Amino acid sequence: MSTHATDADGAGWLEFTAVLMFAVAFFRIITAIAYFSKSNKIDNLTNGLFSSHTWAWGAWDILIAVVAIFAGLSLLGGGGFGRVIGYIFGILVIVQGFTVIDIAPWYGALAIVLGVLVVYGLARTPRRATA
Repeated sequence: MSTHATDADGAGWLEFTAVLMFAVAFFRIITAIAYFSKSNKIDNLTNGLFSSHTWAWGAWDILIAVVAIFAGLSLLGGGGFGRVIGYIFGILVIVQGFTVIDIAPWYGALAIVLGVLVVYGLARTPRRATA
């Protein structure tokens, strides 16, 4: 008799997406620290959304980190907020992958695959019934 553990509700995909949300948050916190310290390792941002105001770039990264942390916690708790943010994250990563694929082919392709896995995992995993 074979005992094979299966994940009938696909919870593994939710944990996968939650871990990605936490990774995004961790990376954004690190970049926010660099922006707040006006690191010389930061590229020229004068043509960006916030111009050369590195405090604004740091605040933007902190905002993304906070949303990603709440999305990851929501996913682990079975909440809908995490699913919505996960879908948005996956779609944005796919779009960004296509925009940079001619500049950085490996990064672009990997980003597209990662975004597709997130969207697939969230779509494949049924919503948990709320009481």
